[in-house]
Amino acid sequence: MTFYEYIKEFTKVYRECGEKSPAVREARCVEVMSRYMFLPAEPGDRVAGRLRILPVGFSNEPLLGRSVGYFYDEARALEALEAEGADAAAKEEVRGLLEYWKTQETRYVLRSRYPEDIAGAMPEDIYWEHSQVAFPLYRVVGAYLDYDKLLRLGLGGMKQEVEQMRRKALEEGRDASFYEACSMALDTLSQVCRQYGSQLRRQGREDMADVLEKIARQAPTAFQEALQLAWLYSLISGVLNYGRMDDYLGDYLERDLEAGSLTREEALEYLCCLWRLIDARKTVFHGRVIIGGRGRHNESAADRFALLAMEASRITAQAEPQLSLRFYEGQNPALMEKALDVIGEGKIYPMLYNDDVNIPSVQKAFQVTEKEAEDYVFFGCGEYVLNKKSLGSPNGIINLLKALEVTIFDGQDIWENKPLGRKLGSLTDFESFEEFYDAYKKQLSWYFDILARQEQMEYDICGETGEFLFISMLMEDCLERGKGICGGGIRYLGGTLETYGNINTANSLYAIKDLVYDRKLISAKKLMEALRADFQGYEQERRLLLEAEKYGNDLDGVDQMAVDLHEFVCSSVREQKRITRMHSYMVVIINNEANTVLGRFTAASADGRRSGEPMANANNPAGGTDTSSATAMLNSLVKLRTDIHAGAVQNMTFSKELFGENRKILEQLLRTYFANGGQQAMINVLGREDLVKAMERPQDYGNLLVRVGGFSARFVTLAPDVQREIASRTLY
Repeated sequence: MTFYEYIKEFTKVYRECGEKSPAVREARCVEVMSRYMFLPAEPGDRVAGRLRILPVGFSNEPLLGRSVGYFYDEARALEALEAEGADAAAKEEVRGLLEYWKTQETRYVLRSRYPEDIAGAMPEDIYWEHSQVAFPLYRVVGAYLDYDKLLRLGLGGMKQEVEQMRRKALEEGRDASFYEACSMALDTLSQVCRQYGSQLRRQGREDMADVLEKIARQAPTAFQEALQLAWLYSLISGVLNYGRMDDYLGDYLERDLEAGSLTREEALEYLCCLWRLIDARKTVFHGRVIIGGRGRHNESAADRFALLAMEASRITAQAEPQLSLRFYEGQNPALMEKALDVIGEGKIYPMLYNDDVNIPSVQKAFQVTEKEAEDYVFFGCGEYVLNKKSLGSPNGIINLLKALEVTIFDGQDIWENKPLGRKLGSLTDFESFEEFYDAYKKQLSWYFDILARQEQMEYDICGETGEFLFISMLMEDCLERGKGICGGGIRYLGGTLETYGNINTANSLYAIKDLVYDRKLISAKKLMEALRADFQGYEQERRLLLEAEKYGNDLDGVDQMAVDLHEFVCSSVREQKRITRMHSYMVVIINNEANTVLGRFTAASADGRRSGEPMANANNPAGGTDTSSATAMLNSLVKLRTDIHAGAVQNMTFSKELFGENRKILEQLLRTYFANGGQQAMINVLGREDLVKAMERPQDYGNLLVRVGGFSARFVTLAPDVQREIASRTLY
């Protein structure tokens, strides 16, 4: 099917289903999509399943298209037409169809219903093009599917279950269209499996063809079959993270190894192939595979898989999957030993998550049982949700440092010299730091209210648009309730807000308190002049600001300011759930490269940072300001509460020498950090000159992978200012 044929067929089906239920329309549209989006298996693939990104379609995530729900991407559509050599008449016809989609796109419908305050506070496009405090994100992400159920029942068994529920709904006089659509969706995936089987049989790849044709109709019984079904279901569902893979695949691996039908080397080859397919998907911020942790049903089998997964990550050495190891006191020590071996080689995975801190933190933050909290998972850049039970899509962004800027200047954005935010008075109007800090909190609270209502609206519109069928079928309670994830089906529908500039803001607030109000070394008027001038001609004032205490050195004054700000932001955002129908609404301090991107539109700040420069990554110290020791830096990190938010990122960069010659010291450092309440660690092991050399000679460092924030990337592919921000971080 060419793109020209696809967009005509997709639009035709969408229009024909205008009077049908959103669920049935979605099922019909996804069937058309499946015939265009799945690419043939390549010769070296041991697992089938590759996708093309669609210019028009239905999706839960912009990485799969352009926006949430129904979307179109004009530039990508025209590129597709050019690539297939479409004639002028075809191009003109497609342009007409794209004009139709401009008013059908779910994002358009959402924004058309914004009340005035929401529309005025947030730009239409997302953060990389604007100087703003708050930004919307159009997506429904973070679902972790019930792969155990998928593999236990298979597509045939799931269809039988759906049919039983459909009959029951009809008997009780309820609308059964949700179940009708689920059945259609399962038929679509079965057909995808059969099509792959036919392709592979034509190529003489009989073993793979047998696997695909089997899983099209019945539950898998072997490791290769289970791996293949889980992968294809993930692709068609639109999820970007792959769950507790050692838990749902461990039994299959162990049985095949014990039976002699599979060798360890063959299993590793399958995993390496899957890892390469995940990396080829280029989801950038996602691709999570989780291993280890409490609550796995067969730990010995799961551990066997987990060790193999770490070896696959060591061999492939790619940006994805983002392999993540959960650990706890008493877990098989071989897992942590292997993890540190792999990290010590300079690999960026696995990331480390401390169950002994995270489980009680998740239980309290999400207000769920300990058993439910035990099955916590994390997606994207590190946002937490509950496996199979909850959604926590981060659909808003707030730049805390930009909010401080507009508070200092009485509702004025000095980057673009425009009104922004609430007018609460300028810094010179406040007689005490407490008065100024209170105004800043009012500024933030105003935005928190807007962002929470925007997220609820987005869920409402998405629920009207479609059911996200493949996700809903494998999320607890959706089938029982006959509703999709955004329409009242999922057990816990939560929302999250991404915060940036946290630490620069804390450092700035402390500097204002100390230098302006307490010691009166800089007047409020002089500070405002210096910030507006980007410190040009105010070098003495900047020196004082830079010399002020900085978070990350285990100093009580500034660290307490960071704690106070952290607790205000997290608690205030959590309180916003009362104005929504969400089960929870929480902060995520996950950070990707947005700390750098948002910094480009943020004026000079009172911590001495220059205008346009990057902000600190997540809860980590601002680059190069943690000048005491690794112990002091870690001591600052653990002061921030972990039970009032939905995820935070802790990046750490250690030298090869510390991980090699002084491995025992490193292990003790990490043990102490985790024992003191460390929630998580994302570790980079680098030589001191690696990043400098990579910036000077990028052609020689194409394979250098680095931690950016909650995700990793090849260093040379990052923007220059992102590279500089990473290089500025303290290396221990």
